[in-house]
Amino acid sequence: MISVVIRNKNQAPALTFLLKNLTERYAADIAEIIVIDNVSIDNSEAVALHYGARFVTIEKFSYGGSANRAAQEAQFPIVVIFSAHSYPVSHDFFKLIKEKMEANSNLAGLRCLHSTNDYRNYINKISAKNDPNKSGLIFSGSAFSKKVWEKHPFREDVATFEDKEWSKRVLENGYEIEFVPAIFHYEIKRTPQQQFFRFKNDLVGNYQLWHQDISFLQALKGLIVSIWNSAKNFLTELKYTFLRFMYLLKFIKNKPKQF
Repeated sequence: MISVVIRNKNQAPALTFLLKNLTERYAADIAEIIVIDNVSIDNSEAVALHYGARFVTIEKFSYGGSANRAAQEAQFPIVVIFSAHSYPVSHDFFKLIKEKMEANSNLAGLRCLHSTNDYRNYINKISAKNDPNKSGLIFSGSAFSKKVWEKHPFREDVATFEDKEWSKRVLENGYEIEFVPAIFHYEIKRTPQQQFFRFKNDLVGNYQLWHQDISFLQALKGLIVSIWNSAKNFLTELKYTFLRFMYLLKFIKNKPKQF
């Protein structure tokens, strides 16, 4: 059986859609739904309870810590983890996961498909062993084995990429991670503040896990390129804003015949 765990913070509308999707389309495939919530101040708890999900609050959030709590709360051997702003699409999403996990006891997890990178690596058969970053797990639409997690919990001292660090570590311990052609969608619009928060975590995570260092010259080059691209994008948008306005005036003066 499958436990579905959802990490959430103040995303009641997205959580509503995800839970509606799960309960209306996949009820027969799911044994339980658990929402791991980081002290939301919206009505996320009411939404979760309305759809029969278990609601668990964590006050001190970390990526690894929340993933560990999700695994602890799950009562079944296959755990599928989502963010509130992601949701399964393919009708056989959980069936494919269950079949593949049960067919191979050495599987630590399965990466589902949602992006160009996923489709390309899946079609080109690029394994997680060869590319643990882009073919390893992503904890917003992946499944993992609770049995493997019990032996290898998620690290809580990584800034981010707890999914990639775990993928790398379990592969080194002889387990397997594979793609599964189960399609999900990842839908989020980040504010500049959220993008900056993600940038900071990604910078630290890339340094910790993939040993990607950064020099002063690289930082300076990045600043110059960013300013240039921002100015270019602004001028391009301004140009086409003006062109759209001119075309509207032309259209108003000379409208075509209606059918």
